[in-house]
Parts: sequence; structure tokens; C-alpha cells
Amino acid sequence: MSPAGGFGIYVHWPFCLAKCPYCDFNSHVRHQPVSQEHYAKALATELARYAEMVPGRTVDSIFFGGGTPSLMEPKIVETILNEVARLWHLPDTAEISMEANPTSVEATRFAGYRSAGVNRLSVGIQALDDKELKILGRQHSVSEAIQAVEIARKTFPRISFDLIYARPNQTLKAWEQELNRAIDLAADHLSMYQLTIESGTMFQRLYAAGKLEMLDPDLAADMFDLTQEITAARGLPAYEVSNHAAPDAQCLHNLIYWRYGDYVGVGPGAHGRLTLEDGTKLATSTEKHPETWLGLVETKGHGAISEDRLVRDEQGDELLLMGMRLHEGIDVPRYEQLSGRQFNPQRLLNLQENGMVEWVSNTRLRATQTGFPLLNAVIAELASD
Repeated sequence: MSPAGGFGIYVHWPFCLAKCPYCDFNSHVRHQPVSQEHYAKALATELARYAEMVPGRTVDSIFFGGGTPSLMEPKIVETILNEVARLWHLPDTAEISMEANPTSVEATRFAGYRSAGVNRLSVGIQALDDKELKILGRQHSVSEAIQAVEIARKTFPRISFDLIYARPNQTLKAWEQELNRAIDLAADHLSMYQLTIESGTMFQRLYAAGKLEMLDPDLAADMFDLTQEITAARGLPAYEVSNHAAPDAQCLHNLIYWRYGDYVGVGPGAHGRLTLEDGTKLATSTEKHPETWLGLVETKGHGAISEDRLVRDEQGDELLLMGMRLHEGIDVPRYEQLSGRQFNPQRLLNLQENGMVEWVSNTRLRATQTGFPLLNAVIAELASD
């Protein structure tokens, strides 16, 4: 059985062909091929350890993220999926997602991933303009992206792709045209993220040196509002701050995160949340550096660098932080049960009166369309005594 919120497996493949200038994910470029078999064996070792900690679970979803997991050979993906099925119950209905880049080389592997068991592909397109793709450091062209989406649509039951907006010098009209073109291409799911400056990235260094100018925040907010309007009108309403889907086409794996379910995280820099049989909630994380992680797994049997027990306040804060991102909001009795506390009545009333949150049932609370752009402040207010 699965815990409240579901049970998922996250597999991190940390390698990329190039490091994108906006990206702060745990991704690494290697100029010589890595031994995929060695990494697959280490991933299996970590999976087996976590299966001992949370045995007998039914797996609702598996997600191959990165990095660029579409650099993996299909046989490696199949090996990992077989190991998950050996360790836990993996039903035919499980969602098995993989992130992929739309280069022509990677698109040739799509059929192999489908044969291995992947049933949902998330394609990292990021922009539908060749000049913008170069600025973003992407390795593909618009024509390659469109071709990859067409191949994916024929190969997988479900597909999604990512776009980045609020890019430097982007206009509202240009984003409207690009978004509508994206929806014309999309099957049932789109993930759209505003460009932000992340610490340690090339864009952060350029911005600090005055060589990169970010979009005006008010214009970026207008783009967010426009995104909500267009996607809703075209049958892909937001179910989370940055994610849009047709009915019943939401990404189940991400819903496990946002609904504060349990998930195993394996691979370099992976995070997990696990509820043990005695009710203890663990926050796990692994070594980020791939070769160091590999050495730890081979010598110690795992690459974990932290496995922290979360107290009730921490669990409540995490549920709030994740769940309020959802259009469906949070189950307040579950929040109270996990955290051991209730919302401050006056603070909650103030948020309601200012149109920031609303009740959608006797037990569910969510942010309003007005509250979503100010979500961090809304959450901070709810979390305050």
C-alpha cells in the first residue's frame, strides 16, 4: 500500500552534454563517457537499501530526472525499472516518467525507453525561438524540438514539455504567440517557469557584472497572469503554480511531492522523504558529486550524507510549503495532525479578507489567483503563530 500522498521513486542521472547558464540543478559535464553499468549497479544498491527501510510499498510513480537522463542507454533504464519491480510492487498503472532533451541524437532513443517501460516523457524545450535557445545555452534548435515532440507523441501515451518565460527583452505579445504555439504542439501537459537568477550559475555572474538585464517584475507578473488566462481558455488550466494539464493528465510524481507523500531518492544529489514503520519521517539526501557518490555506494553501500528525523513542526511546514502550490490546496486536518498546531485564526481571517486564500470545502484551503503571485508571503503568514 502507499502512504498518504502516494509513494514514488526518483532516480537522478547527473550528466549533461553542457551546463545551461541558468541551471542550478545538480548536473555535471564529463568529456569522457562514464560507465553507465557501474552507475546502474550503484543505483540498484541504493534502491535495495531503501527497500529495507520502507518494505512492501506499492510504487505509484517513478521519475528519471537530471541532469539529462535521456543520455542513459535504454537497457540501463530497463535494468533500474526491473530492480524497482523486484524490490516493491510496481503495478501496470504506475506512471514512469523521464526527462529528455530534444536533440536529434536523444530522440532516436525514445522507442527504446518506451520498450523499457517509460510511459511519460517530459521534453526540455525551454523556448520556441532559435536565438533565445542559444541565449539559454540549449543544444537543440526549434525544428529539432518540434520533431522530438512529434516523435514523442507517437511513442509515449503521455508527453509534456517545459518552457522558460520572462526572458530578457521578451515582450508580452511575443510570449502570447509563443505560448499559443506551444499549446498547439502540446499533448496534455505543460510546465512553464519564469526565468530567475540562481546562485552559482553563469547567469548569476553575468547579472552581478551588469551584463544581463532581467525583465521588469511587473511585466513578468503580467506574463504570469496571461499564462493562466490562455492555458485555462485552451483546456490546460494550472493545477500547480507552474504546471498546467488537461483533465486527469497531471504529473502524478510531482503530485506526490506537493501532496507531501513519500518518495525514495537515489543517485547523486537526490533527496527523499520516507515514513518509517514506526511513524518517523526521514529527510534523506545523497552526495552531489557523481564520482564521490559512486565511491561511497561501492564502499559503504549507499551515498547518503544526511538522514534527518523531521519533528512535527518541520513536517507541517513542509506540507504547507508544498501543498499550497496546488490549485486544490491542502487538507487542513492533515496539516493539523502532522504539525500538532492550528492556523492563527486572526492571520487566517486577514488573508481571507484580503482575497489571498479561500476555503474550497470544509477541510481544504487554497491560495486564490490573487494570492498565487505572493505565495511565499501567504505561506509565511499561515506558518506564523
